[in-house]
Amino acid sequence: MTATAPPPAPRAGPRAGDLAPDFTLPGTAGADVSLASFRGRKNVLLAFFPLAFTSTCTAELCAFSEDFDRFAGAGTAVLPISVDSVPTLKEFKAKYAMQVDLLSDFKRIVARAYGVLIEDKFFTQRAYFLIDRTGRIRWQHTEAELGHRRDDAELLRQIATLEA
Repeated sequence: MTATAPPPAPRAGPRAGDLAPDFTLPGTAGADVSLASFRGRKNVLLAFFPLAFTSTCTAELCAFSEDFDRFAGAGTAVLPISVDSVPTLKEFKAKYAMQVDLLSDFKRIVARAYGVLIEDKFFTQRAYFLIDRTGRIRWQHTEAELGHRRDDAELLRQIATLEA
C-alpha cells in the first residue's frame, strides 16, 4: 500500500485590514492598470473570475457592466481579473459589450499574491476584495463553489459601508 500526500492547502491571501498587494496587469482597454494608481482617488473592487466565456462569469461580468454607473457613482472602480490572455478577454468583452476593463493575470502572479489560484486547475476561485482609498482591504469573500457569485446589490452594500 502506497501512502499519498494530502493535497496542499490553499495559500492564505491577504485579509480585511491588510494592505492590498500592489500589481500592474494588462487590460482590455490597451493599457496596463496598476492598483496603486487608484490610491487616494477611488475604492477598488477586485473581482477574480475563473474563466471567460463560462456561464457564471458571463452573467457576473455582464451585471458589472449593467451596474457600471452605480459602481462609479459609489466612487469604486471594478477590476475583474482572470488568468485568460488579453486577446481572449478582448473577444469576451466585445461579444457581450462589457463596459468594464478586464485584466489579464496570465502568469498567475496576482492570483497567487491574493491566495485565490487553484493550482491544480491553474485558474482562480471566484473571489472579491474591496479596497478602500488608502489601499487597505476592507472586505473580502471567496466563493466555496465556482458556480456561485455575489450579486451587485450585495457588493454595493459593502461599498456603502466604506463611506459610513
